[in-house]
Amino acid sequence: MRRFFVDEIPSTHGSFSITGAEARHMTRVLRMEPGERMVLLDSKGARFQAVIKEVGGHHVLVNLEKPLSAPAPSPVHMTLCQSLLKSQRMDLLVEKTSELGVDRVLPFISERTVVKVDGDKAQGKLRRWQEIARSAAKQSDRALPAEIGSLYYYDQMLAALAMESALRIILWEQEGIRSLKDLLRSHSPAPRVLALVGPEGGFTEREVKQAHEAGFVSVSLGRRILRAETAAISLVTILQYEWGDLGLQ
Repeated sequence: MRRFFVDEIPSTHGSFSITGAEARHMTRVLRMEPGERMVLLDSKGARFQAVIKEVGGHHVLVNLEKPLSAPAPSPVHMTLCQSLLKSQRMDLLVEKTSELGVDRVLPFISERTVVKVDGDKAQGKLRRWQEIARSAAKQSDRALPAEIGSLYYYDQMLAALAMESALRIILWEQEGIRSLKDLLRSHSPAPRVLALVGPEGGFTEREVKQAHEAGFVSVSLGRRILRAETAAISLVTILQYEWGDLGLQ
């Protein structure tokens, strides 16, 4: 059955109206009709099987039939801190890491970030990434979409994360001693991971030094120099394979 997000599924159950983007998608794109069933998800993790009762010009009236069990969360909670990338690459990163199960994406501006955004433009981007994360959650049958944090400057982000207890990783292409493989094989599975990935030009030595002082361990992904979005997607995939639920039924 197709899956759709609503802000909140009523606790009284029964019937309620779906409006906005999801209603438009149901009626104008999918041409859904009365009698068709779906799965409804909300921002609190609730999910219900529902059936369409009535299709209107700007709404879809549904009956809630029965609650459904949500999939279990991954054993590892992942926060991906990503330096802002050009639009299509950042969109791809949010989509694919969301599908792979990242819990939170924190975009930030570092010294070599190419993209420049002002307040209004930043808010527009955040709304777009939140919608991408919702769509990815429907695609991958997540209980909740990935959280998209506010846009930080690098120093601000490190300060905001200071009190969080987690294994801290920073990808650095100049790290010549420790690979991600070495770190994972020498470290017991961590319930929470904070990962820093830089922009197209990578981190500066000053930024890496700041990360080390904030408790981050620098690792490389091997001899290949990857695009930033490829590195982030690879990192999340490896963590899910080694410590998470990738491949589990």
